[in-house]
Amino acid sequence: MATIHEVLEIERIEDDIFRGSTPDTFLQRTFGGQVAAQALVAAVRTVAEGYTVHSLHGYFIRPGKPEIPTVYLVDRIRDGRSFATRRVTGVQGGKAIFFMSASFHVQDEGPEHQDTMPDVPFPEDLPDPTGLQGQIAAWHAREWPDWDLRQVPADSVERVPGVAAQQQVWIRYRHKLPADPVFHVCVLTYLSDMTLLGSARVPHPDANTQGASLDHALWFLQPFRADDWLLYDQTSPAAGFGRALTQGRIFDRQGRLVAAVTQEGLMRYERESDARGAVDVGQA
Repeated sequence: MATIHEVLEIERIEDDIFRGSTPDTFLQRTFGGQVAAQALVAAVRTVAEGYTVHSLHGYFIRPGKPEIPTVYLVDRIRDGRSFATRRVTGVQGGKAIFFMSASFHVQDEGPEHQDTMPDVPFPEDLPDPTGLQGQIAAWHAREWPDWDLRQVPADSVERVPGVAAQQQVWIRYRHKLPADPVFHVCVLTYLSDMTLLGSARVPHPDANTQGASLDHALWFLQPFRADDWLLYDQTSPAAGFGRALTQGRIFDRQGRLVAAVTQEGLMRYERESDARGAVDVGQA
């Protein structure tokens, strides 16, 4: 399968127009994390040095075809002294499949606080990816062999009273990545779409459901490396009407909260057309 370097590779066609790569995949639809990550790479390449991305908000509009390159059109909405804003539209066949707003900041100083990382087993104490269960295991074997995923067993998850659904996964990229912090931000954008929607299925293990990413929001809070262990602490506050809301907090091994994620996904009972592969989990 493609490396993360190949996934994030984009070509500049004009000043604000880029074309994404088409990495090998077993999926019938383009993985949502790939589209979001490539869109962010395009936005980053239009922003002056000194600005770093602190948040993005995206919507998956149509399913993408993985064999067709996605073209990214960047609008330079604002360039201010402290903040810069970009809007990116991903296009295939003349139709938008994804759009995203990304905000960049020059970094200021202010008060600090953060949540405490949950008390979980360290990744070395958990089974390697061959010990994964269910759909996560299937996706890892096919699509993510370069990712080291260690799922925290359900009986080791520190339960929060009143929280409907919880899931925790340690994750890192297996191979050394470049030192550039921006590259790690784009890699995290890709991985943030991995496993998150699965947290909504935790209370419904026997339900035959079909899903897809609908929208995705990310906030980058601290520097980190995606080739070091990251704890993806996931919850699903609510589901209904064929949709599920999911949230994630991403901590580094030292317990720093480095990113926060919110995603709404399709989670409906499987239909006959879905069984034929009309839409696949976690895809745009």
